[in-house]
Amino acid sequence: MQSKVPIMQSYRNQKSKAPYHVALIPDGNRRWARQHRLDFFHGYDLGVKKFIKFSIWAKNMGIKVLTVWALSTENVRNRDNRELGVLYKIYIKAAKDKSILKMLKDNDTRINIIGDLALIPASVRKALYSLQNKTKSFRSFTINLLIGYGGRDDLLHALEGVPRHAKRLGEDAIAKHLITSKVPDVDLVIRTSGEMRLSGLLPWQTCYSELYFAKKYWPDFGRSDLQSAVSEYGKRERRFGK
Repeated sequence: MQSKVPIMQSYRNQKSKAPYHVALIPDGNRRWARQHRLDFFHGYDLGVKKFIKFSIWAKNMGIKVLTVWALSTENVRNRDNRELGVLYKIYIKAAKDKSILKMLKDNDTRINIIGDLALIPASVRKALYSLQNKTKSFRSFTINLLIGYGGRDDLLHALEGVPRHAKRLGEDAIAKHLITSKVPDVDLVIRTSGEMRLSGLLPWQTCYSELYFAKKYWPDFGRSDLQSAVSEYGKRERRFGK
């Protein structure tokens, strides 16, 4: 039984061979910085700038939804406060950047902030939610930012939300109570830096996703690399259990 919220929505582009929904794990920013003998700030800063370009490339290739894992719950809990502070400053700067807002407006792109934002500072939440509010009327392209997000936390949140008196624990009930309940199934997952795992990314929405692992660190990932990923996706036959 398929869930009504909103399972299979992403597969409407299947005949055109273009992924409707791409999920991205932009890995390798710190390693890129070390490789170039730079402070990790430069790696993260360039990583955010690369994502802005990446989102435009994706939209121009016909992708309709882009979900990026910007910060996991494990990152928040396990990384050095100094490093997190640098990340937060970069996020606030990007959220308030008028040129980025103009780019989103020009491309009719809305931003959705998804995750447990209680884990991050109030100043970051305020900046991100402000950006979300300013883009809420845009419809052509959607960017989901996963911040303070963990896949297991997402599933636990769903199970805790199901009424205790429910007679049956079905897919509809679980999907409805996910933190990511409005995120459609993922057609293609791209992870950079040579890591070949999902690390808990959208466990509910990635059960039939095609996976593409790139060896390049995220700051080095270019337009041609995205084209290669989309081209590879187009060659794959998706059966969905048939």
